[in-house]
Amino acid sequence: MIVVLLNPASGVAAAQDRTDRVAQLFAAAGADAQILELRSGADAPEAARAAIAQGAAAVVAGGGDGTVSSVASALIGTGTPLGVLPLGTLNHFAKDLGIPLNLGEAAEVIAKGAQRAVDLAEVNGETFINNSSIGIYPYMVLDRERRRSHYKVAKWMAMVPALFRAARHFPRRRLALSAEGWTRPYRTPCLLIGNNEYGMEFPTLGRRHHLDQGKLSVYVVKQRRAWGLFRMVWDMAFGKVSQARDVESFRLGDLKVHSRTSRLPVALDGEVEFMHPPLLYRTRPGALRVIVP
Repeated sequence: MIVVLLNPASGVAAAQDRTDRVAQLFAAAGADAQILELRSGADAPEAARAAIAQGAAAVVAGGGDGTVSSVASALIGTGTPLGVLPLGTLNHFAKDLGIPLNLGEAAEVIAKGAQRAVDLAEVNGETFINNSSIGIYPYMVLDRERRRSHYKVAKWMAMVPALFRAARHFPRRRLALSAEGWTRPYRTPCLLIGNNEYGMEFPTLGRRHHLDQGKLSVYVVKQRRAWGLFRMVWDMAFGKVSQARDVESFRLGDLKVHSRTSRLPVALDGEVEFMHPPLLYRTRPGALRVIVP
């Protein structure tokens, strides 16, 4: 039995319509699947652990990268594979694994059951599948969520003014990074820690070719002004990013991030948590089994 956990925030259909549609997709693929609609995305880890206890052959995360990450955290070390039904907006993890974004085709992949081991990463015990960041992105997400709560608008509508506010105030963090016997101070608008290496130039910008190299990819943005950061993003799109001027990068097995502040907003796969420094990042090689094409 495959257990499919659906995040109620994913998709636009009503809960029953969405559940019926997903059940039909798995039936058409020839899979015996139990479809469960979660009360909220926060219930995903507990629901995944319950599915494992009941002997599920696989647990499928139906949602975006946040949902996938939450389910993955419960599957570490269990041997139960993760299936991905890409119902989010960006679906980075599914794209990097070559999982079809068409839901019928994704259900067929899950029904076939081919598996591979991939890496996870964690910070202070919290798991992430894609990346974690400190600086401008969590600042924008917190502002976006405040606007969504106050004005009852869609994510993208709330993100636009959040982007302009971030450009106007342009927060920079004083951080110190420690790894492999060295410590370096930085003042940066963005520190990004990736689970394996990200492409930094077009056409592979923001994509990962490998999720099994057992390394964290660390990117420290050097730009000190908003216009410089936006120029850097523009240059990346056209393959003109300068490592000397724009970004410093490392490949590490683990990393410690120090800060003078008592709490830091930290983004994990697009969701923001407040954490107490120092932040201890490490890779978890081959910690997750995933159903792939």
